[in-house]
Amino acid sequence: MTPAAAAEERIRQDLLRPLSGAGAGYCAAAAFCALIVAAGAVAWGLQIDRGMVVTGLARPVYWGFYIVNFVFWIGISHAGTLISAILRLTDAGWRKPVTRAAEAITLFALMIGGMFPLIHLGRVWLFYWLLPYPNERLLWPNFRSPLVWDMTAILTYLAGSFLYLYLPLIPDFALLAKRTTGLRSKICGLLSLGWSGADYQWHALERANKLMAVIILAIAVSVHSVVAFDFSMSLAPMWHSTIFAPYFVAGAIFSGIGALVVVMAAIRKFLRLENYLRPVHFDNLGKLLLLMSVVWLYFTASEHLTVWYGNNPLEMNVFQAREHGGFGLASVLMVVCNFAIPFVLLGIRKLRTIPTIVFSGFSVLAGMWLERFLIVLPTLANPPLRAAAGTYLPSAVELVITAATFASMALLYLLFVKAVPIIAVWEYEHEADG
Repeated sequence: MTPAAAAEERIRQDLLRPLSGAGAGYCAAAAFCALIVAAGAVAWGLQIDRGMVVTGLARPVYWGFYIVNFVFWIGISHAGTLISAILRLTDAGWRKPVTRAAEAITLFALMIGGMFPLIHLGRVWLFYWLLPYPNERLLWPNFRSPLVWDMTAILTYLAGSFLYLYLPLIPDFALLAKRTTGLRSKICGLLSLGWSGADYQWHALERANKLMAVIILAIAVSVHSVVAFDFSMSLAPMWHSTIFAPYFVAGAIFSGIGALVVVMAAIRKFLRLENYLRPVHFDNLGKLLLLMSVVWLYFTASEHLTVWYGNNPLEMNVFQAREHGGFGLASVLMVVCNFAIPFVLLGIRKLRTIPTIVFSGFSVLAGMWLERFLIVLPTLANPPLRAAAGTYLPSAVELVITAATFASMALLYLLFVKAVPIIAVWEYEHEADG
């Protein structure tokens, strides 16, 4: 065996090893996540049976944890857009071990986030009324409703993300078809679409990946802009802002990088892929996280400065509630998690290690969830008519469903790493050939 062939075989063994077997720890983690997901399904079933009265939603706060989670998870989906699409277009060599992990985050986060408009819908069995199709009732969707545009944007992004994840999997499916037996080999053979590794196939795959990177990048920006329009197209205080679309896109990329860092750390530790997910990859992602932290601070400061300087009484009521009222502590924690912690730990080179980068990723995820919470709740709880002001306290149903979404992400990833190589084998084989 030549040195190049030996290197290729070693790469294949390392990257295919996690697909074989399932230890006690893996089974316990999967069972625990499945149990929480099942509890979320039961809670949703209870809500469907008894109605939205089982939630904490009431006049004037009609949006709560469900919409907060919707915006949060759609934002997480931008991890694949930034790391995979942008870095693939710029031919950044260090992206190879992280692209598939990022693309999987995109797909799974979209699947989870896309469920929340249905959960929040109440009469979920009528969801198809949102679809613009000829029907005997002579009813058409209200195209002024943000729900219609949300569904259109999310379904488009979901289809594009699935295709973008699937295309680079084709060569690895062909490899799995050869190295496995039974039903798995047959399924992988079908999914490989007759891949033989011919030169024309490689050229076609490369062109398709570049084309999809451009398309998915444009779709991703438009999707979170549409989500931002759900807020900014209204006349509600501190929502009616022209900065919301880029603000949401920047925040989505920020939280997406944080999610990717956390997922990569888990993959590196539990799948024992330290030779592939090296410190340089975390260092580069840490620098990106630091950059986006500064960008986030700029947008946040711009939004608050404009409101404060304008001194509109209606907006100042919400502003005071967010900064000094009942939401003041959450605002402080948001700034600490999104800026203070990443800026210190990632801005000082000696402190920028894998543990601190991962801690910063967790901090950003917590901070961005708080940011979504602070966008939604203070405005609704402090309407222009002060006598109509209200409070919101999430019910056990909402809390269980929220916990189930995080468990869903973990469970989907646990299943994914056992189904396909989490790092593209063919990209490393090409590197070994070079």
